[in-house]
Amino acid sequence: MALVTTKEMFRKAYEGNYAIGAFNINNMEIIQGVVNACKAKNSAVILAVSKGALKYAGPKYLKAMVDAAIEDTGIDIALHLDHGPDLATVKEVIDAGFTSVMIDGSHYDYEENVRVTKEVVEYAHAHGVVVEAELGVLAGIEDDVHAEAHVYTDPDQALDFVTRTGCDSLAIAIGTSHGAFKFAGTPDLKFHILEEIQKKMPGYPIVLHGASAVSQDHIAICNQYGGQIKGAQGIPVEMLRKASSMAVCKINMDTDIRLAMTAGIRKAFGDKPEAFDPRGYLGAARTLIQELVEHKIDEVLGSNNSMA
Repeated sequence: MALVTTKEMFRKAYEGNYAIGAFNINNMEIIQGVVNACKAKNSAVILAVSKGALKYAGPKYLKAMVDAAIEDTGIDIALHLDHGPDLATVKEVIDAGFTSVMIDGSHYDYEENVRVTKEVVEYAHAHGVVVEAELGVLAGIEDDVHAEAHVYTDPDQALDFVTRTGCDSLAIAIGTSHGAFKFAGTPDLKFHILEEIQKKMPGYPIVLHGASAVSQDHIAICNQYGGQIKGAQGIPVEMLRKASSMAVCKINMDTDIRLAMTAGIRKAFGDKPEAFDPRGYLGAARTLIQELVEHKIDEVLGSNNSMA
């Protein structure tokens, strides 16, 4: 199909009560594992690139690999900047051919977040690119994004923010967290906030960041083969599926991809310690990533056959 924006993806997702997965990419094996799963499930997908991934692989390499994935699989893909820090980074990725950008002004005060977001929206829209913004703060750590505590999104403020900035989708804070250690106790998502936002902005696409389920199977594999990942806990699958049946049209998952890749590599070395061919251990990681994403599409996102 094509490299696309998220506009049509989100319209169909909202009307169909499902969400599109946004999976963070860093290299070829992650891209292949994700898009092969989406091809198998006939699902559109968002490939997300963080500031760290831009530094690691570069926008031109990532864009070229995504172009190859589109040609190989024929699925609709949006190439998205995740947690864009400033207008300069937004301009860099738009020049490279990205179709979607996020500007994360959530660490600013409200008025500055409005100003920065509006500036990015004006530039991106002039270049045919859609914009995701963020209102509220997620606790946790992932790449350069970190916060000590949640600041939940205010529904009235969300409506004002979207109206004033013109952003195309909005990431909100209802209790999800970045990283692998999301909860010390019982997971608690504030669905009443999501419900109120949906009432105030019917048809408007909402985004959940920090929404990895943190597979205990993958953690067990990591630890069995020398890892030391203890106490990690993610968002329960049933909570994510509930959110994706409401106004949430995009669910971000990065930690789950990292854990699957690490589990595949650790097991490959553990089972065959004499091995040194990267195609062997990276291939094993790619297989686990594909299995993970297929599971996400079936059990979390509900985006099976969204390309139909």
